[in-house]
Amino acid sequence: MTTTMAHARTSPSLDRRSRLSPRQARRIGNTVLGFALVVAMLFPFYWMVNSSFAPTGTTLTRSIIPLEPTFDGYIKAFSQQGKALATSATIAVSSVVLCLAISAPAAFAVAHFRLRGIRLILGFILITQMIPGIIVANSLYTLYNSWGLLNSIPGLVLANATTSIPFAVLVMSAYMQALPRELIEAARVDGASYFRAFVSIVLPVSKNAIMTAAIFTFMDAWGDFLFALTLTTTDDVRPVTLSLYNYISSDYIEWNAVMATATLASIPALAFLLFAQKYIAAGTSSGALK
Repeated sequence: MTTTMAHARTSPSLDRRSRLSPRQARRIGNTVLGFALVVAMLFPFYWMVNSSFAPTGTTLTRSIIPLEPTFDGYIKAFSQQGKALATSATIAVSSVVLCLAISAPAAFAVAHFRLRGIRLILGFILITQMIPGIIVANSLYTLYNSWGLLNSIPGLVLANATTSIPFAVLVMSAYMQALPRELIEAARVDGASYFRAFVSIVLPVSKNAIMTAAIFTFMDAWGDFLFALTLTTTDDVRPVTLSLYNYISSDYIEWNAVMATATLASIPALAFLLFAQKYIAAGTSSGALK
């Protein structure tokens, strides 16, 4: 028995079987690294949810796990932030509709019509993405004051859609350029106009790019703070990103109400993102595949 065990400890074949191959070791290392990154990225969200259940006044003594959870923050959020959440939802959904209504036909024209100076136009569209938002917001303030769009939902919808349209055009035009031209030419031979071919053929097969543009537009509009702060001066139109500041004063902050409102505000965006994540992967990789 002793001889067998000693032989097993010194057997080279057993050592080779018990030793991890470089590929297995690399896979385990990547898994551990990925798990650590996920934990690091999700920790702020967990801490937000944890803080939403904490009693008021326990900011500095809060434990990693809510040992004495309370729903006071959510009661305040539900009773006081309903209008702000509805305002944010209206602005976000309307921004998506306006952005897609303008950017989808524009992307089709960029992708399939031989327009003069198209490279210059695309370069200009790309440059617009590099302009800081505060410059756009301050520029719009003077214009909105003349047009009477300050403190209005249409004004915020227009501002958010305007900043999202260039990105949507770039994403959808890259996807539509990869579509076979024979699809549109076959429709034209059958007597369809360009508009009919666009509506009946291009839009259905471009749903991945359309959903990708819609998701990014929704996320930008839902989380907008800069335009809401600059283009609204009263409480009549106040998205939830601004309404959070009702719980913050110079000498006291209701952190549980702030975090409860932030948690509630995260749910629609998170649900929308989980629903459409497969469209995002297909839409963002289409340009690389081409």
